[in-house]
Amino acid sequence: MEVRDPIHGAVLVGEDEAHIVDHPFVQRLRGIKQMGFSELPFPGAVHSRYAHSVGVMELAGRAFDAIVPPRTSPLPPATRAAFRGCVRLAALCHDLGHAPFSHCTEFAMPNLRALGITAYATTAVEARLDKQATHEDYTVGILTQSSLAHAIASHFPFLGRHVAALVSHEVAVPDEFFVSGGVDWRRVLSQLISSELDVDRLDYLQRDSYYSGARYGQIDVGWLIGNLECHVEPRSGPEKHDLVSLALDHRAIYAFDDFMIARYHMFVMVYFHHKSVVFEEMLKQHFTSSDVRYPFPTDMEGYLELDDVHLHSYLRASSDPWARRIVERRAYRRALELHGSLVEVQTEGALARLEAAGIDCLQASSTGKLSRYNVMGQKRGKAPRIYVVQRYPGVSPKVLSLEDATRIFERYQDERHIARVYVPEDRVDEAQELMRRG
Repeated sequence: MEVRDPIHGAVLVGEDEAHIVDHPFVQRLRGIKQMGFSELPFPGAVHSRYAHSVGVMELAGRAFDAIVPPRTSPLPPATRAAFRGCVRLAALCHDLGHAPFSHCTEFAMPNLRALGITAYATTAVEARLDKQATHEDYTVGILTQSSLAHAIASHFPFLGRHVAALVSHEVAVPDEFFVSGGVDWRRVLSQLISSELDVDRLDYLQRDSYYSGARYGQIDVGWLIGNLECHVEPRSGPEKHDLVSLALDHRAIYAFDDFMIARYHMFVMVYFHHKSVVFEEMLKQHFTSSDVRYPFPTDMEGYLELDDVHLHSYLRASSDPWARRIVERRAYRRALELHGSLVEVQTEGALARLEAAGIDCLQASSTGKLSRYNVMGQKRGKAPRIYVVQRYPGVSPKVLSLEDATRIFERYQDERHIARVYVPEDRVDEAQELMRRG
């Protein structure tokens, strides 16, 4: 089977993989836009989570072949094939749990306990069982407790739980599927799916840039993937197996820097666009109304019904004022926008003046930061390290942690905050005049 993709060209899908690609849970992603409300300021951004997922699967295969080359693989052929198949399915399925409008409705999900997911290690999730579930929780549930789990088990030498283990570090694996020759490969395979240098980002930056018309996300994907490799970390003491971590040849460090900056700029300039942000905020106002209950199912099969059309139909049938505004594209208008540090984007004074004048308003804040693993220059914490291997002529090879091999984290350690205040369209001029006088 071959899928023609405008970003990656011909994407080859194996016969067994086709059963998963064609499964209803994967096909559901055709009905969910990748960029949510971003199609409003960027009309071309109507591509789906399905197209993105197929693209991520293609890049996962390429990345795996880079870190475990077929001709020099340290893995037995059958093991290598199983690992490659597992990481490609994890890439294909990593977004299965996304709700309508992608991230825009995640705040309306039920708590984790209600989903009854049994694949998690108890100690890993006990602190958040009564907190709101995420799209990743639904992904794990679908991979391990649905008809898709049965399809995976029927066509591959691994289970949906093994696929889920590469999507979430909280999933417990009761066997040694990821162990070969005394080495545990789960870490590096999961880093291909979710890390500072994962194939998810490598696809969505290119894809979102292409369809939105913005150019910030253009990155050298081929060079980055071509310079991926493995780094084995010996373990001592009670630990049984050595670990394999993701590494990057030093030749690609500048391409990595460019990749990080591109992602940062895409968030600040595209994903945080004021038009899409206000629709997200109005949707939140609708969902948090006391009489509104969007039907998020807690059983996995019921989740098949949820997509953008489902939510659009729900909103069209609602008499709630916020729902009417969304359906009729009557957004609140931007009256104030501030950029800078947290101190520089305080809006309390403006909000107080608007309240005193009887002007209804919405406040929305967005935070752009270079990395979710590095905050204000601090080290990664619990995130597994990525390494950089330096090989210069006449010098012995040297292995550094990624944050020590580049100054990009240091240079962009400050968060960029954007604060906006929106008011009804007929009171924009009055609101702006009040704030100017204040």
